[in-house]
Amino acid sequence: MTHFLRIGIGFDIHPLVEGRRLILGGVEIPYSKGLLGHSDADVLIHAICDAILGAISEGDLGRHFPDTDARYRNISSMILLKEVMEKAKAKGFRIVNMDATVTAQEPKLAEYIPRMIDKIGEALEIGTDRVNIKATSPEGLGFSGRTEGIMAQSVVLVEGVERENPDVEDL
Repeated sequence: MTHFLRIGIGFDIHPLVEGRRLILGGVEIPYSKGLLGHSDADVLIHAICDAILGAISEGDLGRHFPDTDARYRNISSMILLKEVMEKAKAKGFRIVNMDATVTAQEPKLAEYIPRMIDKIGEALEIGTDRVNIKATSPEGLGFSGRTEGIMAQSVVLVEGVERENPDVEDL
C-alpha cells in the first residue's frame, strides 16, 4: 500500500442578522445577532467541510448540500461535517490535522474555542491536539469590522491509502 497526503482549503462568509442564533464551531454563542444562511450558517464548520471536500477532490459544500434542497434548511452544520467525513472515509481518507481562523469584530470568541475544538475533533475523529482554531479581529476594517458578518478559513491535511493491488484485502 502507498500512503499519500493531500491538502484542502476552505473559506466561508455569512452576514450577521437579528433574530438568528449564532453558532460557530458547533457551539451556540450568546450574541444579539446570528449568521444568515440556509442551514445554521456555521461559517467555521462550512470552511472545514470545504477544506475536506477540496482535499478529497469532491467539490464544495453547495455541490453536496445545495441551498435549494429543503432537507438542509436550518440543519446543524455538524451533521453536514459528519456526512462529509463519511464521504472522506468512503474514499479511503482520514484527517491528519485541521487549522482554522475565524475573523469577527464581535463577539469575542476565545472562551468558546476549547468547546469548538472538542466538538470538531470528535466529528473529525481525531485528537484535539490535531485541531487548531484561532479567532482574530479585523480591527474595525471592512464588513467584518463593522459587525456586518463573520468569515472563516480552514486548511485540512488528509492521508489517503492507495492499494498496490486493490483485489487483495489488507491484513
